[in-house]
Amino acid sequence: MAARVLIAMLILLLLAGGYFVWRHLNAYESTDDAQIDGHLNAISARISGHVSQVLTEDERYVKAGDVLVRIDPRDYEVAVAKAAADLADAEAALDSSRMNVPITLTNTTSQLTTARSTRVDASAGALASQRQLNAAQARVESAKAQVLEAQANYKRASDDVARYKPLVEKDEISRQQYDAAVSAAAAAQATVEARKASVAEAEQNVSVAQSAVEQATSKITQADATIEAALTAPQQVAATESRVKSAQAQVAQRRALLEQAKLNLIYCTVAAPVSGLVGKKTVELGHNISPGQQLMAVAALDDIWVTANFKETQLRNMKPGQPVRFTVDAYGREYTGKVEGVGGASGSRFSLLPPENATGNYVKVVQRIPVRINIDPGQNDDHHLRLGMSVDPKVYVE
Repeated sequence: MAARVLIAMLILLLLAGGYFVWRHLNAYESTDDAQIDGHLNAISARISGHVSQVLTEDERYVKAGDVLVRIDPRDYEVAVAKAAADLADAEAALDSSRMNVPITLTNTTSQLTTARSTRVDASAGALASQRQLNAAQARVESAKAQVLEAQANYKRASDDVARYKPLVEKDEISRQQYDAAVSAAAAAQATVEARKASVAEAEQNVSVAQSAVEQATSKITQADATIEAALTAPQQVAATESRVKSAQAQVAQRRALLEQAKLNLIYCTVAAPVSGLVGKKTVELGHNISPGQQLMAVAALDDIWVTANFKETQLRNMKPGQPVRFTVDAYGREYTGKVEGVGGASGSRFSLLPPENATGNYVKVVQRIPVRINIDPGQNDDHHLRLGMSVDPKVYVE
């Protein structure tokens, strides 16, 4: 009887122990497919150039802002000076263009006033010259008529001399009468010559008057052209204002080029973006580097987490905020953290060649889903945890 009781008690103890073991094993989920994860910052230059200094080495801890590499800045200093000179030249051109706007407006207004006054004077001069021309032409006609009259008188006097000559020889008329006829003929001839000279003078006056009329007409034409040009004042001012806008655009462009040149000069210093350990350093003193070329990498040890790949069957009770304890193979201590979230896809879906299950060769395999576990503050102040270390996490799901 006692043996039966003892056996019964032993069975109860085993059942109770098994229950507590089962409760303990179901209180957490664990995996050995986990590692420390974090940001691996690739360091590269934003400009090309000749490396003049390398101020760090592999496995050296750097702080954010520490200078890692220096590029020879002389070419970029020259570029800054040239850009500054170009900007000053563009600003001077802009100032000149701005001054041209009121000057153009004043000049065109003055030209219009002067041209209108000149046209009035030229019109009056043309009218007076035309009157002088008309008068000169009338004098020419009058002088020509006087020439004809003098020629007629001269012919009559000559005819008288011709008639009187045989008569005087026959003493039929007196010598005095004959001499008077000869004198009258000579006087008539002189009058003809004088009248011809008057015609020549009058014709010369006509030429002068015609020249004056042509000059006045030319002045009117020039004044009209100047008036038409001056009437384009709004267009000329608009064109000058357009040149001002173009000069403003040139100034803005030159200022942007100067800012870019200054930035390029700043980029001659390559600094650490974050604090961490340097690795994969490939740059050496004297190298010629190009933009985007990776020079080294910085592993940020202040912003790390655990990426644990759990089987999909382990995620039933897992949710963000659950406490986690984990150990690292390299150290003999335990760390704490909390579940941040469950990944959106299995690792196979993120692979370069995801599996194609529609081929008819499907074999069901338990998939693993990445779970991010944040490390509690103060757990890695000594920076002992490094990216890629193997981790054994336990997520307490109850």
